[in-house]
Amino acid sequence: MKEWWVQVGLLSVPLLAVYLHIPPPKLSPALLSWRSSGGYFTYRDQNIFYRDSTGAVGSSDIVVLLHGFPTSSYDWCKIWEGLTQRFHRVIALDFVGFGFSDKPRPHRYSIFEQASIVEGLVRHLGLHHQRINLLSHDYGDTVAQELLHRSLQPRVLWQQFVLGDGQQTDFCPAAAPGSCLWEMWIPPHCTGANSRLCSILRHRLLRNNRFLFSILQYINQRKQHRDRWVGALMSTSVPLHLIYGPLDPVNPHPEFLQLYKKVLPTSTVSVLDDHISHYPQLEDPTGFLNAYLNFINSF
Repeated sequence: MKEWWVQVGLLSVPLLAVYLHIPPPKLSPALLSWRSSGGYFTYRDQNIFYRDSTGAVGSSDIVVLLHGFPTSSYDWCKIWEGLTQRFHRVIALDFVGFGFSDKPRPHRYSIFEQASIVEGLVRHLGLHHQRINLLSHDYGDTVAQELLHRSLQPRVLWQQFVLGDGQQTDFCPAAAPGSCLWEMWIPPHCTGANSRLCSILRHRLLRNNRFLFSILQYINQRKQHRDRWVGALMSTSVPLHLIYGPLDPVNPHPEFLQLYKKVLPTSTVSVLDDHISHYPQLEDPTGFLNAYLNFINSF
């Protein structure tokens, strides 16, 4: 009798083959509405999705929202309407490789490119001479830090900068960057009648894993450019604010908060309810929005 794991492995081959041939699910009505209310601009032959809503009458303030990994601009859906009641323009984009934007393969994804895409969108919208507020989360935090570094020259005048509970593996060495990696196992006994099918599976899985690996290079980039990006936070004159969920497993409480306050003593902080975790804008949109607007309205 064959060992159980061999049987499970051989059974997994046809099941995995079926899975890989399943077409992507249809978009929900909410996502269809999100996409239809946005548009695209071109950055170096890549189509980048963005939303741009005109909001509060009498305000000239602009806010640009930068989403996290591995999601999209839809992360901001629960606070979008609230932001439009305060800001004249509310703008969000899907980074290249995410959401409704192009996902080129092969491609060398980088935080530097994503920051340049944000700058390209600002120019595309004719806002490069305007003061702009940045609201970022997770992966978007590092993009925002690169934008802050560039603004020291300056290019665009960033007015306020808010970190939305943001996976600061570049800021907090205690975080576990490997926690967002996935592995897929291919049965080792791919012989005989299964050999061609296994070859196809390997090719598809390796192709998908290469795409994921390319996107995940931002973790190594955070380590490599830590001084540049943490230094931008420490050197900028732009007001900083952190909105923090204490239950965040990526930025554990209280160690992360203690380190943040030590490194950035001039930054203000909003700590949400104890049950709020890594996606505060989705878990507690009212608390998140109130914390953000209190910060913005303090100027």
